[in-house]
Amino acid sequence: MNHDESRDLYDRALSVMPGGVNSSVRAAVEPYPPFAQHGDGGHLIDADGNRYVDWVMGLGPLLYGHDTPEPVQAAVQSHASEGPMYGMPTEIEVEHAEFVARHVPSVEMVRFVNSGTEATVSAVRLARGYTGRNEIVVMQGGYHGAQESTLVEGDADHPRPSTAGIPQSFSQHTLPVPFNDEEAVHEVFEKHGDDIAAVLVEPILANKGIVMPEDGYHETLRDLTADHGSLLVFDEVITGFRVGGLQCAQGEFGVTPDVTTFGKIIGGGYPVGAIGGKSEIIEHFTPSGDVFQAGTFSGHPVTMAAGLESLRYAAENDVYQHVNALGDELRRGLTEIVADRAPAYTVAGTDSMFKLLFTRDAADSFDEHCEAGCRQRADCPRYDACPKHGADVAAGETDRWRRVFWPQMKEQGVFLSQNQFESQFVSYAHTEEDVETTLEAYKEAL
Repeated sequence: MNHDESRDLYDRALSVMPGGVNSSVRAAVEPYPPFAQHGDGGHLIDADGNRYVDWVMGLGPLLYGHDTPEPVQAAVQSHASEGPMYGMPTEIEVEHAEFVARHVPSVEMVRFVNSGTEATVSAVRLARGYTGRNEIVVMQGGYHGAQESTLVEGDADHPRPSTAGIPQSFSQHTLPVPFNDEEAVHEVFEKHGDDIAAVLVEPILANKGIVMPEDGYHETLRDLTADHGSLLVFDEVITGFRVGGLQCAQGEFGVTPDVTTFGKIIGGGYPVGAIGGKSEIIEHFTPSGDVFQAGTFSGHPVTMAAGLESLRYAAENDVYQHVNALGDELRRGLTEIVADRAPAYTVAGTDSMFKLLFTRDAADSFDEHCEAGCRQRADCPRYDACPKHGADVAAGETDRWRRVFWPQMKEQGVFLSQNQFESQFVSYAHTEEDVETTLEAYKEAL
């Protein structure tokens, strides 16, 4: 493949943008990232005219691929033609909030914002304001956007900022624990229970590989937060309206959080975030309460139209059946390939999410294993070797994935997420042929 145009664009970008990008993960590809020109259904065409099967899907928002359904396009064009924005409420905001509240089990009220990061920032502030407490429990390896309260590493006894620019004193209010470790979360509540405002957790660890919760883990979080007067906050920025369909991951797992953050799909491919939950909690946002939250572009009419019509289309068509079936086919095919060619590796994902994790350990046999992605099934012979939290994923062959495997897949016309950790997504525009092409590429690359 020729990449001269992307190289030249990156050279120009380095002069005017730090690292040549506007989001760090885009520069993970070496020596330089391909620049996108346009999308076509489930495919992406780069600046040099190279065509790829695209499993990145904008890092999750594109449930329909690059060609949105006609009702969504019509709604976007209609609202855009009426004026960019108003600084006033619009009916479409109300309709979108009503739809979300009608379908997501825990949501009675919604506050729309402009990004997943803004949603989690606001949710943390809300939890602290509602409870009058300061401490936030997060999962090691979990990602909740570029915000000071969650860019923290270490453990609950020794938290520290994970980036320059955050005072050490800020991190003292964040208590990181390993995902899926019930003993660790019990211990942190024993030590800090009266000071914990909330547990902030992705229902599925989706930005450090894809790690499913073990049976009972979220129920443990639900019980502990309820017993100590803390809030359980589900970050469904990635899983929302992708895992579990319109009920989101919380509906699939049968656990009802107090607050949920949304992003990506809820905006139909446009910049968006949202915080939803029980009325008695969400009403603590200003102007009805005392927790300040505001934004010039919040509830932008074009975004609201795109998000609402995208979800309506999913409700009225076979969208989730299609994407989940292809996801299942991908993961089953990958499992067969891995069993034959790379038995130490782990196939991960659920519904329309998938990832091959380059783990280093494996059981002696693939007999009776999870056939369509690791489910943390205790009776699976590979159970002890499957990643249980972010550190397990990070301990894999991440450099091999990025420096050797990813370029081989790209050269075969398959575009995967830029590192070992980001999820990959199936869209409504993907086909059986795309799956077959991708599985053949995995065979060759492995």
